[in-house]
Amino acid sequence: MAEPAPRRGPGWRAEAGRFAEVGGLLGLVVTQPVLDVLGRSPDFFLFHRADRGEILLLVALVTVVPTLAVGLLGALSGLAGTTVRSATHTVVLGLLVAAGAVQAGRHGTPLRGVPLLLLAAVVGAAAAAAHRRWRAPGRVLRLAGVGPVVFVALFLFVSPTSVVVLPRAEAGAAGVAAGDLHPPVVMLILDELPLVSLLGPDGRVDAARFPHFAELAGGSTWYRNATGVSGWTPYALPAMLTGRYPAKAAAPHYGEYPDNLFTAFGGLYDIRAEESITRLCPPSRCETPVNPEQGLGVLVRETGTLLSRLAAPVDSRADPEDSYRERTRVEAGMDAAEPVPADPKFRWDSLDDNQPARFTSFLAGLRPAPRPTLHFLHLLMPHSPWAYLPSGARYEAPDDLPNDGAGWAELARQRHLAQLGYTDRLIGETLRTLRANGLYDRALLMVTADHGVSFTAGAQGRGMDAIRAAADEVAWVPMFVKSPGQQTGRIDDRNWQHVDLLPTVADEAAIRLPWRVDGRSARQTPRPDDGKVFYDRPAQPTPITGGVPAPLPPPAPHPLVGTEVGDRPPGGTADVAPLAAFRAVDPDTGGLPAMIWGDLPDDVPDGTPLAVAVNGRVGAVVPVVPRDAGGRRFAALIADDRLYRAGANRLDLYRIAPDGTLRRLRSG
Repeated sequence: MAEPAPRRGPGWRAEAGRFAEVGGLLGLVVTQPVLDVLGRSPDFFLFHRADRGEILLLVALVTVVPTLAVGLLGALSGLAGTTVRSATHTVVLGLLVAAGAVQAGRHGTPLRGVPLLLLAAVVGAAAAAAHRRWRAPGRVLRLAGVGPVVFVALFLFVSPTSVVVLPRAEAGAAGVAAGDLHPPVVMLILDELPLVSLLGPDGRVDAARFPHFAELAGGSTWYRNATGVSGWTPYALPAMLTGRYPAKAAAPHYGEYPDNLFTAFGGLYDIRAEESITRLCPPSRCETPVNPEQGLGVLVRETGTLLSRLAAPVDSRADPEDSYRERTRVEAGMDAAEPVPADPKFRWDSLDDNQPARFTSFLAGLRPAPRPTLHFLHLLMPHSPWAYLPSGARYEAPDDLPNDGAGWAELARQRHLAQLGYTDRLIGETLRTLRANGLYDRALLMVTADHGVSFTAGAQGRGMDAIRAAADEVAWVPMFVKSPGQQTGRIDDRNWQHVDLLPTVADEAAIRLPWRVDGRSARQTPRPDDGKVFYDRPAQPTPITGGVPAPLPPPAPHPLVGTEVGDRPPGGTADVAPLAAFRAVDPDTGGLPAMIWGDLPDDVPDGTPLAVAVNGRVGAVVPVVPRDAGGRRFAALIADDRLYRAGANRLDLYRIAPDGTLRRLRSG
């Protein structure tokens, strides 16, 4: 027969033993589960702006206060005598074991509610009786008294929250503790940029024509088999920022797409967003700083709520990180105050907003910050209307120039490539600014485009005709992802679709998406198949086939381009515009008369080549084409702004005969 446990007297050793037993049980029932959840939830502390002292004080309260409170209760019961003291201690231990049994039963049995409480009561009563009868349970509990120390050590040094409590390094605003968890995110989404426009003959980014895109590729992961999911931005961009394929014809507004990049990041990240034709970032995230409750009081209150959920006999997803996803009444009212537009083109009137100024604002925001920051820019570059030379000089052109048809489609491609050269300069400015401000190495940088565009004759544009004839130009887009700390470039030819963008950036930034997505993070295994879909209309996917597109033949300049021309015999007349602009060129204004267009007599055959010279040097050779709706039979882009000089400039037009001789056309 087992020897009964001796009756514990009122001595200090007996009280110390009881205190250790209570502390051991409370460590298992309170300290371990609470610190385990909080240790896996660093965002809880980041969102509430908790500093190191507040976190350490909270840990001390979780660890010490319950033990002191229960221990004091037991000590006070001793005033009524040793019998009451012993009985009180037994009851307390039984209740704590029952509380632990509720937590264990919820995870290990299908019981919930009253049945689970009854089971826990039986376990607690049995444990109390065993403790009363035998010495061994008490000895085990006293050994468990070291548990809280172990749990606190794991929280401080091993858990994901350890980087917030005990940061590895201090570097001022640029080296916040959260940097290891949530890096700065810089996302630049270009518009109407086919991948093939960037490629050189070797299938890589053409470093001679686009040196800054090549620089970006050299330091990032290039997902070369990336495709957009729609040729229309009001469908393409929401798909990218929600991770879901287009399912409805709705305005790209946060009221229609409440689950998006900005609402997922907006609790933990400060957001600096420049949107062009979408409004996916709600005012409560982008226009008004999020000011969550702060201080030790709110941490204690939220931790108390967490403990109540952990101890409940019913299923409860105890996750303090969810607290930063819940909108306050003020935020909900602010967002609801703006009516949801019905027209997907509701921001079309802002398309002519100065894109360089928008880019300048974006650059100005690329600064280190004390909190994780999402820098977002949707830039309508190199999207038409094409108005920029690679140098950044602006030029004027008729709004109704055709983009398709003989001669016109090739001119459109030339203008697109010239504006792409200017876009390359903007990429260079972004990289330079990030490096100068110390953000480049730390930041997650993503550069892509929402869709491409076809310049194939007879299928120009990005609708279904273009998809059928030239999917490689419309669907395949550049996709570069530079992870924090990445130094060397790599190519990944997995089947990337643009619904993968949000899951990827969320994974890279350690943000959990609380909704289902159609996309697949690049940190996951690639798709097992190479099938792709494209949506000309929502909910109507069109399969597209093909892999990484082959480079298009590089534009071959005419042999006369760049050559000097002297006096030539006359060969007819031509109406040329804009002649007046050549009389007083001022490059300091940022504008040049780089676009020349006009008409020729009907006796000049279609297909006749014309050489356009500025200040005696040929800048372009273009064909004569059938007269368009504006009465024009030719148009040329002089992309080399080195041909111009300040003041009066000379513009000459030459007709090239079949034998190669030039005859000067008198301008009218």
